[in-house]
Amino acid sequence: MMYLRRILIGGSAAATAAAVFAAVAVGKNGEDSTLRVPAASTGRWDRNWDRREPMSLVNLSKINGDTGEEELNLHLNKHKAKATRHIFLIRHSQYKLEGKTDVDRVLTSLGREQAELTGQRLANLGFKYSQIVHSSMTRARETMEIISKYLPGVQKSSSDLLREGAPIRPDPPVCHWKPDVEQYYEDGPRIEAAFRNYIHRAEPKQEEDTYEIIICHANVIRYIVCRALQLPPEAWLRMSLNNGSITYLVVRPSGNVSLRMLGDSGFMPPDKLSRT
Repeated sequence: MMYLRRILIGGSAAATAAAVFAAVAVGKNGEDSTLRVPAASTGRWDRNWDRREPMSLVNLSKINGDTGEEELNLHLNKHKAKATRHIFLIRHSQYKLEGKTDVDRVLTSLGREQAELTGQRLANLGFKYSQIVHSSMTRARETMEIISKYLPGVQKSSSDLLREGAPIRPDPPVCHWKPDVEQYYEDGPRIEAAFRNYIHRAEPKQEEDTYEIIICHANVIRYIVCRALQLPPEAWLRMSLNNGSITYLVVRPSGNVSLRMLGDSGFMPPDKLSRT
């Protein structure tokens, strides 16, 4: 019983250590509206960042005091991840900026070349990819169609969550990009939902490591990187990503996350690089 009491105390602390998320509405006085996310000011890693830390998923009050340790371990093993997720975040290729609607913003000839090079690079890495998820926007879909030629048989799906947008007001601010305050309010929760939906440790039933591809947009990728590494999310605009570049995150069973590549485009000749 003393063992269980110690576990209960430790478990309670672990379960309550995670920060609370909330979206703040736009005020009538035009004040800034941003998505509130956990602060990274302490520099300490939140082990339950994806709400999948095994201890936080166990109802300790229902564990029998006489068989506490054995029963607790059974519950913990039930929720424990066993595999590692390798996630490749691909920025779409160059597209026609002059397009008035999403349908008109198709890839340029250079953009199509970039997608070919990215597809070749992903194939040459030699991984067995399990899926490709892409933003439903035209430029991301067209990038996927070219890349997927080099990865035959890989399951493909589309997601509106991954569409481009304004995730959160950047700090420091920039003069060349100032969306309306309402855009942060509308896009922020969606992009945060994309992070929660696609970036987390493996399901407990997953036995083998997976290699997954997500094709989307610079703002989305930069925000995801900050959130995954538990850096201040307002820092997302301090990074720059080339078209067709590869960003590589690893999420281990422990919940630890590492960044192996950020905006890698070294596989492209200099004359094929762009950041539109």
